[in-house]
Amino acid sequence: WAGSGMPSARSGPPYHMTDMIAAEPHLARRLLARLARPGSPAQTLAAAIRETLSAGQPIVVTGCGTSEHAAQGVVEILREAARAEGLAGEPNAIVAAQALEAALDPQRSGLLIGISHEGGSAATNASMEAARVNGVRVALVTAGSASPGAALAGIVVTTDEMDQSWCHTIGYVAPLLTATAVGAALSRRAVDPAAVADLMAAGARDERTAEAIAAALARSSHILIVGTGADRPAARELVLKIEEAAWVPSAMRDLETFLHGHLPATGESTGLVLILTDRERRAERVKRARQALAAARGVGVRVAAIVSADVAAALGGDDTPAGRLVVPEAPGLPAPVAALLGSATALQLVTERIARARGTNPDAIRRNDVHYREAAAAAE
Repeated sequence: WAGSGMPSARSGPPYHMTDMIAAEPHLARRLLARLARPGSPAQTLAAAIRETLSAGQPIVVTGCGTSEHAAQGVVEILREAARAEGLAGEPNAIVAAQALEAALDPQRSGLLIGISHEGGSAATNASMEAARVNGVRVALVTAGSASPGAALAGIVVTTDEMDQSWCHTIGYVAPLLTATAVGAALSRRAVDPAAVADLMAAGARDERTAEAIAAALARSSHILIVGTGADRPAARELVLKIEEAAWVPSAMRDLETFLHGHLPATGESTGLVLILTDRERRAERVKRARQALAAARGVGVRVAAIVSADVAAALGGDDTPAGRLVVPEAPGLPAPVAALLGSATALQLVTERIARARGTNPDAIRRNDVHYREAAAAAE
């Protein structure tokens, strides 16, 4: 095993990130079909989750960076599947934790699920080791089985395919797809790989609108991403993607939080993207979102959105003057699966187009600059 090296340089689009976004629907078909087979590691993990929840013990999902946001999405998917099976009535039965915090204050019972694209993240591996020392059962979702992280886990679910860009996109969706397969086994509800692939393909289809949104946001001094419910992991991931790929300072705000003190720091140089695809308690979320968008527009913020089809119909024509990407509802999929995988390719497409508009190469996440390369090395 060895960590990935610097992506090969491309002078312009299509970048490696561009290719990875295009590959993701096909990855969805392959991975979901493989993990649905009898005796797959996903089914082993589902059995471990069932045993843990039946015993009244906690499940913690952890990771760093993109994997941290994927871990938060995995929690949303597993919670819904557990509730559907009648296994977990309380939200805190399955929780997400940042890897450093999980390592410093490790759980003492239950199951820890690590998320690590390459299996080499020091903090994630430390959290797994600390949990294992406490007698906690440890699982890992990762690309391959030969990594340092895989050696620490009793259950390893491999996703098999690696990002070719350091602005990770596969690293975000592969754990979400894995959780979809695990959730299907846990709740005994089959998931159609073709339906998921079609949903993800649709999220990246409207390139013209993505380019219009990017043109508006690329001139921003900072960008806020607003989300609620199962859309919060996606909002956090879009913040990371924009900062990695396009170098624009960005921040995530919970929908309600955005309206409590943050507006004075915004104005005509601020960009904002609302992500709203979660169909649970949708009417309340849409009502509050329209109020937030009106407040933002009132002080000149450049407002865009990534929304599902029914949300788009509920929004006014002037709610998102910078544009909106619309993803299908996918009613045949569990709500958090439809939300997280529907928005994933859309947020990645917006990111890649902002990078194009700003003239930045997203693949190297600025480590082709010696100062940023040395800064990254100082943190390792």
